[in-house]
Amino acid sequence: MSAEFVYEARGVDRSYGSVRALEGANFDVRPGEVAALIGDNGAGKSTMVRILSGAEQPDGGQLVFEGEPITLTNPTEARHRGVETVFQDLALANHLDPIQNMYLGREIMKPGLLGRLGFMERSLMRAAGKRAFDDLGATVRNYNGPVGGMSGGQRQAIAVARAAAWAQKVIFLDEPTAALGVVQTKGVLDLVKRIRDKGVGVVLISHSMPHVLEVADRVHVMRQGRRVAVVDAKQSSVEELVGAMTGALDGKEAA
Repeated sequence: MSAEFVYEARGVDRSYGSVRALEGANFDVRPGEVAALIGDNGAGKSTMVRILSGAEQPDGGQLVFEGEPITLTNPTEARHRGVETVFQDLALANHLDPIQNMYLGREIMKPGLLGRLGFMERSLMRAAGKRAFDDLGATVRNYNGPVGGMSGGQRQAIAVARAAAWAQKVIFLDEPTAALGVVQTKGVLDLVKRIRDKGVGVVLISHSMPHVLEVADRVHVMRQGRRVAVVDAKQSSVEELVGAMTGALDGKEAA
């Protein structure tokens, strides 16, 4: 196992017809760190995340997980390795409550014949689900109501906490604070820090430079399908990050 990175992309290529979305792109995340991924629209961020989460396959290059080269053909294979992703659409089932959403596709069945007949351990799932939400600091006001009737901040917190409850190694968060108010945003950013403190690698994709600088340990900057810089967030500034995104600052790949 690699002593430093839990998950890496090395020299990854991806094209859509004549459009090169990624060209020799690199990325890496350490256990227990927040690695931000930034770049202008079309820089390749979303493509990189889809490949690392198993939703798409690269045309070339290599994915390395805990020091071993891997091939992912679908997101389920990534989840089996402890890698979870929260995309912008959240993928919540609006008619289900928070606990049902947490265990959707991962239901705990009763033992023996009852389980084979479809009976679930509802009280066990409810108790464990509430405990998981509480441990992560996700303030869920209503465990019984459908998530479709909840606020944007509540839905975002539920989606992030659900993924964090299952993520053992890495979690990808695609614009988790987009369209949220100040209080709701603080709650999600606090949740990101709690996930990091559990030893999970957090990959934060965001257009908000202040949020990136607040929670990230390292910032990976992408431009035109490549990683052009890696900067220490604690030693950086909004101006430096914007400079790297626009091409005014290059050459910090090894940070």
